[in-house]
Amino acid sequence: MPRSFPDARTRHPLTLPDGRLHESTVFLAAVLDHPRMSAGVYSYASRDHPVEDWAATLAPHLHPASCERLEIGKFCQIAHGAEFITASANHRHDGISSYPFAIFDGGFDEERASLPGAGPDTVVGHDVWIGRNATILPGARIEDGAIIGAGAVVGGHVPPYSVVAGNPGKVRRYRFDDPTVARIRAVAWWDWPIETILRHEEAICGADIHRLEQVAP
Repeated sequence: MPRSFPDARTRHPLTLPDGRLHESTVFLAAVLDHPRMSAGVYSYASRDHPVEDWAATLAPHLHPASCERLEIGKFCQIAHGAEFITASANHRHDGISSYPFAIFDGGFDEERASLPGAGPDTVVGHDVWIGRNATILPGARIEDGAIIGAGAVVGGHVPPYSVVAGNPGKVRRYRFDDPTVARIRAVAWWDWPIETILRHEEAICGADIHRLEQVAP
């Protein structure tokens, strides 16, 4: 067991071998300050270089006045270059032109004909791994335990504990069968106190669902 696991409110939770903090890795709940974006405890993101505004880096089109939300669960892992293209990035495409005239003369807050209507939220479950340079499209719903491969372009519904890769992103395989997925989600280890999680790290990382079921309240 680690000597001291970082508090969930830690901004830079990763310490390098030389004792320096890895300033390009953050617990998202500690750094996000955006009214339309949230992340659960211990979810982290990493970049190759330090970032000043993590909300703008991860979701550059999500504005404080946006109608949609981006919600990220607990214990997610988001690699360098991953980006969420939220619904506010959309253009209207049901008419003759998709050109957003309104954005160039200050018409963001008006119901202008060249602006699309409100779009769906983007939701990421718990313990989701999003690989390097992956792109998550507006309204995607990524369920618990999914893995998004590097460079994947993902939209729509991503089933729990699936592995998705490619452009367009497609399910390549499932990490567990349906009964096992149901058991894991029922255990919901991500809701346990961190001390309990660390005591049972071997079972969680080694897929010992029977042992976890004995621990679960």
